Amino acid sequence: MMIMEVNGTALQIKLEQNSSADAMKELLRQGSITIPMKDYAHMEKFGDLGTRLPRNDQQITTKAGDVILSEGNLLVIYYAPNTWKFTRLGKVVNLTEKELKKVLGKGNIMAALILKDE
Repeated sequence: MMIMEVNGTALQIKLEQNSSADAMKELLRQGSITIPMKDYAHMEKFGDLGTRLPRNDQQITTKAGDVILSEGNLLVIYYAPNTWKFTRLGKVVNLTEKELKKVLGKGNIMAALILKDE
């Protein structure tokens, strides 16, 4: 489980079972990461991880709460649908679409990523 703290709320993210999610876990075992995330097209927040992770791209139509690796180095959290070739990292499991949109708000955010013991 990965936690993404945004605006005082902990988003619980169930990670996928793929080499990208495994690499994300390894990265977070070294310590938490805080990344600035920009809003894009009123459907997602994205930020640079500062490193590249393995890609497992597939044609995906995202749903609110999907956490995606894009281009190997961008962490993206969706709050509206989009279709593209992405790598699925995980899914927010503790918030509804409406709650997620409220937490993410409008504009840019800071997100702290933490690995929670599994």
